[in-house]
Amino acid sequence: MLNAVPQLTLNDGLRLPAVGFGTYKLNGTEGVNAMKKAVAIGYRLLDSAFNYENEGAVGEAVKQCGLPREELLVTSKLPGRHHRYAEALATVEESLYRAGLDYCDLYLIHWPNPKEDLYVEAWQAMIEAKKRGYVRSIGVCNFLPHHLERLILETGVTPSVNQVELYPYFSQTEQLAWDNAHGIVTESWSPLGRGNRVLEEPIIRAIAEKHGKSPSQVILRWHTQLGALPIPKAVSPAHQQENLDLFGFSLTQEEMKQIDSLTRPDGRTKNQDPDVYEEF
Repeated sequence: MLNAVPQLTLNDGLRLPAVGFGTYKLNGTEGVNAMKKAVAIGYRLLDSAFNYENEGAVGEAVKQCGLPREELLVTSKLPGRHHRYAEALATVEESLYRAGLDYCDLYLIHWPNPKEDLYVEAWQAMIEAKKRGYVRSIGVCNFLPHHLERLILETGVTPSVNQVELYPYFSQTEQLAWDNAHGIVTESWSPLGRGNRVLEEPIIRAIAEKHGKSPSQVILRWHTQLGALPIPKAVSPAHQQENLDLFGFSLTQEEMKQIDSLTRPDGRTKNQDPDVYEEF
């Protein structure tokens, strides 16, 4: 039996489970079925984005899963091409129309796109979307401390969440500390890496063997003990269940340090530096 999933309280009072379910590339009927299986296993946070082109599938999974809407938390994200105020508000509305939902629980700016320099305007639109009841909580993705500082200084509203690339080759120690100091929950995208060899690392495999767990479970447990909220994706029910069963064991401080030691200066999987990378 799975151990109960703890919850994290955001700075605006919304509570999120300590692990969520990623839906990137889960589209159509196959995607809906994968999400329904995840909900049946125990996931309650579904992470999507306007650019994933699967908000409709997420909404359909919410409708078909058999749970009351209020027991599920749905996230979507604003694409870079719609950072202008009016476009941003219309995009949030479009997300709701696509999903067939009355509201999103969490809506995030997907990337800051600093060359365009419209992320503060986009954030002002997110603030308005929350006032209108379109969303319950607002946050960002891939924002560095100086991006976050500017949002807070110019609007007076601190994001509730900052979703960033975080996994053992890129442990984001400074970003985690900054977010935590400012009351921002850090979510981890691609928490197990994307197409790299982190699951084969001898350090991680040795820790997994010691605890009788899989390398994936060890890495995801490392995330939760850092205070981050991982959002792994899995299609098969076996992997979905494995990725959720994280709370019946703990890593020692020494094991945490061993995993931390794997981090690299060039650890970003695709060199997506938020200071220069742009996503539209």
